[in-house]
Amino acid sequence: MSEDGDDIILSELDDDELVQQMYDDLYDGLKEEIEEATHILLDRGWTPYNVLTKALVEGMRIVGVDFRDGILFVPEVLLAANAMKAGMSILRPLLVETGAPKLGSMVIGTVKGDIHDIGKNLVGMMMEGAGFDVVDLGINTDVDEYLAALEEHKPDILGMSALLTTTMPYMKVVIDTLKEKGLRDDYIVLVGGAPLNEEFGKAIGADAYCRDAAVAVETAKEFIARKHNQMAAG
Repeated sequence: MSEDGDDIILSELDDDELVQQMYDDLYDGLKEEIEEATHILLDRGWTPYNVLTKALVEGMRIVGVDFRDGILFVPEVLLAANAMKAGMSILRPLLVETGAPKLGSMVIGTVKGDIHDIGKNLVGMMMEGAGFDVVDLGINTDVDEYLAALEEHKPDILGMSALLTTTMPYMKVVIDTLKEKGLRDDYIVLVGGAPLNEEFGKAIGADAYCRDAAVAVETAKEFIARKHNQMAAG
Protein backbone atom coordinates (compact mmCIF):
# COMPACT_ATOMS: atom_id res chain seq x y z
CA MET A 1 0.00 0.00 0.00
CA SER A 2 1.36 3.42 -0.84
CA GLU A 3 1.56 5.94 1.98
CA ASP A 4 0.46 8.96 -0.03
CA GLY A 5 -3.10 10.15 -0.43
CA ASP A 6 -3.86 7.91 -3.42
CA ASP A 7 -4.90 4.88 -1.39
CA ILE A 8 -8.13 3.35 -2.61
CA ILE A 9 -10.65 3.01 0.20
CA LEU A 10 -12.33 -0.26 -0.72
CA SER A 11 -15.45 0.42 1.35
CA GLU A 12 -16.10 3.64 -0.61
CA LEU A 13 -16.32 1.83 -3.97
CA ASP A 14 -19.70 0.73 -5.28
CA ASP A 15 -20.20 -2.97 -5.96
CA ASP A 16 -19.10 -2.90 -9.60
CA GLU A 17 -16.00 -0.83 -8.85
CA LEU A 18 -15.14 -3.07 -5.92
CA VAL A 19 -15.37 -6.22 -8.03
CA GLN A 20 -13.17 -4.62 -10.70
CA GLN A 21 -10.71 -3.65 -7.97
CA MET A 22 -10.73 -7.27 -6.73
CA TYR A 23 -9.72 -8.42 -10.21
CA ASP A 24 -6.75 -6.04 -10.04
CA ASP A 25 -5.86 -7.04 -6.47
CA LEU A 26 -6.02 -10.74 -7.31
CA TYR A 27 -3.87 -10.13 -10.35
CA ASP A 28 -1.34 -8.37 -8.11
CA GLY A 29 -1.56 -11.06 -5.42
CA LEU A 30 -2.78 -8.67 -2.69
CA LYS A 31 -4.06 -11.03 -0.03
CA GLU A 32 -5.23 -8.56 2.62
CA GLU A 33 -7.13 -6.45 0.10
CA ILE A 34 -8.93 -9.55 -1.16
CA GLU A 35 -9.89 -10.51 2.40
CA GLU A 36 -11.19 -7.02 3.09
CA ALA A 37 -13.15 -6.80 -0.16
CA THR A 38 -14.66 -10.26 0.42
CA HIS A 39 -15.93 -9.11 3.83
CA ILE A 40 -17.29 -5.88 2.36
CA LEU A 41 -19.33 -7.70 -0.31
CA LEU A 42 -20.69 -10.14 2.27
CA ASP A 43 -21.64 -7.24 4.55
CA ARG A 44 -23.49 -5.69 1.61
CA GLY A 45 -25.65 -8.78 1.34
CA TRP A 46 -23.85 -10.64 -1.45
CA THR A 47 -24.29 -14.39 -1.23
CA PRO A 48 -21.04 -16.32 -0.65
CA TYR A 49 -21.61 -18.08 -3.98
CA ASN A 50 -21.83 -14.77 -5.87
CA VAL A 51 -18.70 -13.44 -4.20
CA LEU A 52 -16.93 -16.66 -5.17
CA THR A 53 -18.06 -16.81 -8.79
CA LYS A 54 -18.40 -13.15 -9.78
CA ALA A 55 -15.37 -11.76 -7.95
CA LEU A 56 -12.83 -14.47 -7.11
CA VAL A 57 -13.37 -17.08 -9.84
CA GLU A 58 -13.72 -14.45 -12.55
CA GLY A 59 -10.59 -12.72 -11.25
CA MET A 60 -8.64 -15.98 -11.34
CA ARG A 61 -9.97 -16.69 -14.84
CA ILE A 62 -8.31 -13.45 -16.01
CA VAL A 63 -5.08 -14.54 -14.27
CA GLY A 64 -5.37 -17.95 -15.95
CA VAL A 65 -5.75 -16.45 -19.41
CA ASP A 66 -2.66 -14.27 -19.01
CA PHE A 67 -0.73 -17.22 -17.57
CA ARG A 68 -1.69 -19.32 -20.59
CA ASP A 69 -0.65 -16.51 -22.94
CA GLY A 70 2.74 -16.07 -21.25
CA ILE A 71 1.98 -12.60 -19.84
CA LEU A 72 2.08 -13.85 -16.25
CA PHE A 73 4.48 -16.47 -14.89
CA VAL A 74 4.36 -19.09 -12.13
CA PRO A 75 5.49 -16.82 -9.24
CA GLU A 76 2.81 -14.21 -10.03
CA VAL A 77 0.14 -16.87 -10.45
CA LEU A 78 1.08 -18.45 -7.12
CA LEU A 79 0.70 -15.05 -5.46
CA ALA A 80 -2.69 -14.56 -7.11
CA ALA A 81 -3.75 -18.07 -6.07
CA ASN A 82 -2.67 -17.34 -2.50
CA ALA A 83 -4.77 -14.19 -2.44
CA MET A 84 -7.65 -16.24 -3.87
CA LYS A 85 -7.16 -18.79 -1.07
CA ALA A 86 -7.43 -16.05 1.53
CA GLY A 87 -10.82 -15.07 0.10
CA MET A 88 -11.83 -18.73 -0.15
CA SER A 89 -11.05 -19.39 3.50
CA ILE A 90 -13.63 -16.72 4.44
CA LEU A 91 -16.20 -18.11 2.00
CA ARG A 92 -15.70 -21.85 2.44
CA PRO A 93 -17.56 -22.26 5.76
CA LEU A 94 -20.36 -20.03 4.47
CA LEU A 95 -20.62 -21.99 1.23
CA VAL A 96 -20.92 -25.23 3.19
CA GLU A 97 -23.76 -23.73 5.23
CA THR A 98 -25.63 -22.50 2.16
CA GLY A 99 -24.95 -25.69 0.18
CA ALA A 100 -23.71 -23.75 -2.84
CA PRO A 101 -23.37 -25.71 -6.05
CA LYS A 102 -19.92 -27.13 -6.69
CA LEU A 103 -18.62 -27.79 -10.17
CA GLY A 104 -17.12 -31.10 -9.08
CA SER A 105 -14.32 -32.62 -7.07
CA MET A 106 -10.76 -33.73 -7.68
CA VAL A 107 -8.07 -35.80 -6.02
CA ILE A 108 -4.60 -34.71 -7.09
CA GLY A 109 -1.06 -35.79 -6.28
CA THR A 110 2.49 -35.91 -7.61
CA VAL A 111 3.35 -39.53 -8.43
CA LYS A 112 5.65 -41.86 -6.52
CA GLY A 113 9.35 -40.99 -6.70
CA ASP A 114 8.66 -37.36 -7.60
CA ILE A 115 8.86 -34.50 -5.11
CA HIS A 116 8.00 -31.59 -7.41
CA ASP A 117 4.83 -29.81 -6.48
CA ILE A 118 4.70 -26.25 -7.82
CA GLY A 119 2.72 -27.25 -10.91
CA LYS A 120 0.44 -29.52 -8.90
CA ASN A 121 -0.15 -26.83 -6.27
CA LEU A 122 -0.98 -24.36 -8.99
CA VAL A 123 -3.50 -26.74 -10.57
CA GLY A 124 -5.05 -27.39 -7.15
CA MET A 125 -5.39 -23.70 -6.37
CA MET A 126 -6.77 -22.79 -9.79
CA MET A 127 -9.24 -25.70 -9.63
CA GLU A 128 -10.41 -24.51 -6.21
CA GLY A 129 -10.63 -21.04 -7.66
CA ALA A 130 -12.88 -22.36 -10.42
CA GLY A 131 -15.27 -23.93 -7.89
CA PHE A 132 -13.98 -27.48 -7.50
CA ASP A 133 -13.38 -29.28 -4.22
CA VAL A 134 -9.75 -30.38 -4.24
CA VAL A 135 -8.08 -33.05 -2.13
CA ASP A 136 -4.30 -32.71 -2.45
CA LEU A 137 -2.33 -35.87 -1.65
CA GLY A 138 1.00 -34.08 -1.85
CA ILE A 139 4.17 -35.54 -3.38
CA ASN A 140 5.55 -39.06 -3.83
CA THR A 141 2.05 -40.56 -4.00
CA ASP A 142 1.90 -44.32 -4.57
CA VAL A 143 -0.94 -46.28 -6.14
CA ASP A 144 -2.37 -47.37 -2.77
CA GLU A 145 -2.62 -43.76 -1.62
CA TYR A 146 -4.43 -42.78 -4.83
CA LEU A 147 -6.82 -45.72 -4.47
CA ALA A 148 -7.54 -44.97 -0.81
CA ALA A 149 -8.27 -41.33 -1.62
CA LEU A 150 -10.56 -42.28 -4.52
CA GLU A 151 -12.41 -44.69 -2.25
CA GLU A 152 -12.76 -42.13 0.53
CA HIS A 153 -13.60 -38.99 -1.45
CA LYS A 154 -15.31 -40.40 -4.57
CA PRO A 155 -14.12 -37.48 -6.74
CA ASP A 156 -15.07 -36.80 -10.35
CA ILE A 157 -11.44 -36.31 -11.36
CA LEU A 158 -8.10 -37.92 -10.60
CA GLY A 159 -5.16 -35.63 -11.34
CA MET A 160 -1.57 -36.87 -11.52
CA SER A 161 1.56 -34.79 -11.94
CA ALA A 162 5.19 -35.69 -12.73
CA LEU A 163 8.21 -33.56 -13.45
CA LEU A 164 10.78 -36.29 -13.99
CA THR A 165 10.92 -38.53 -17.05
CA THR A 166 11.77 -41.39 -14.67
CA THR A 167 8.51 -41.00 -12.72
CA MET A 168 6.20 -40.51 -15.71
CA PRO A 169 5.65 -44.27 -16.23
CA TYR A 170 4.20 -44.54 -12.72
CA MET A 171 1.09 -42.79 -14.01
CA LYS A 172 0.47 -45.86 -16.17
CA VAL A 173 0.84 -48.10 -13.10
CA VAL A 174 -1.98 -46.16 -11.40
CA ILE A 175 -4.23 -46.21 -14.48
CA ASP A 176 -3.58 -49.92 -15.12
CA THR A 177 -4.43 -50.68 -11.48
CA LEU A 178 -7.71 -48.79 -11.86
CA LYS A 179 -8.46 -50.86 -14.97
CA GLU A 180 -7.68 -54.13 -13.18
CA LYS A 181 -10.06 -53.20 -10.38
CA GLY A 182 -12.78 -52.17 -12.83
CA LEU A 183 -12.67 -48.57 -11.59
CA ARG A 184 -11.13 -46.79 -14.57
CA ASP A 185 -14.44 -45.56 -15.99
CA ASP A 186 -15.51 -44.05 -12.67
CA TYR A 187 -13.04 -41.19 -12.93
CA ILE A 188 -11.86 -38.52 -15.33
CA VAL A 189 -8.07 -38.95 -15.32
CA LEU A 190 -6.04 -35.82 -16.10
CA VAL A 191 -2.23 -35.86 -16.22
CA GLY A 192 0.30 -33.08 -16.43
CA GLY A 193 3.91 -32.06 -15.92
CA ALA A 194 6.74 -30.60 -17.96
CA PRO A 195 8.08 -33.75 -19.68
CA LEU A 196 4.64 -35.07 -20.68
CA ASN A 197 2.82 -34.51 -23.93
CA GLU A 198 -0.46 -35.45 -25.54
CA GLU A 199 0.91 -38.66 -27.07
CA PHE A 200 2.09 -39.86 -23.67
CA GLY A 201 -1.28 -39.07 -22.10
CA LYS A 202 -3.03 -41.13 -24.80
CA ALA A 203 -0.52 -43.97 -24.58
CA ILE A 204 -1.05 -44.51 -20.86
CA GLY A 205 -4.84 -44.28 -21.13
CA ALA A 206 -5.47 -40.91 -19.45
CA ASP A 207 -8.51 -38.89 -20.50
CA ALA A 208 -6.41 -35.83 -21.20
CA TYR A 209 -2.98 -34.27 -20.86
CA CYS A 210 -3.04 -30.71 -19.52
CA ARG A 211 -0.20 -28.42 -20.50
CA ASP A 212 -0.64 -26.08 -17.53
CA ALA A 213 -3.01 -25.12 -14.74
CA ALA A 214 -5.20 -22.91 -16.92
CA VAL A 215 -5.66 -25.75 -19.42
CA ALA A 216 -6.37 -28.17 -16.56
CA VAL A 217 -9.26 -26.02 -15.37
CA GLU A 218 -10.75 -25.69 -18.87
CA THR A 219 -10.34 -29.42 -19.53
CA ALA A 220 -11.90 -30.35 -16.20
CA LYS A 221 -14.90 -28.12 -16.90
CA GLU A 222 -15.39 -29.67 -20.35
CA PHE A 223 -15.26 -33.24 -19.04
CA ILE A 224 -17.61 -32.46 -16.15
CA ALA A 225 -20.11 -30.86 -18.55
CA ARG A 226 -19.88 -33.90 -20.82
CA LYS A 227 -20.38 -36.24 -17.87
CA HIS A 228 -23.49 -34.35 -16.76
CA ASN A 229 -24.87 -34.42 -20.29
CA GLN A 230 -24.33 -38.17 -20.53
CA MET A 231 -26.00 -38.71 -17.19
CA ALA A 232 -28.95 -36.59 -18.27
CA ALA A 233 -29.19 -38.48 -21.55
CA GLY A 234 -28.83 -41.83 -19.81
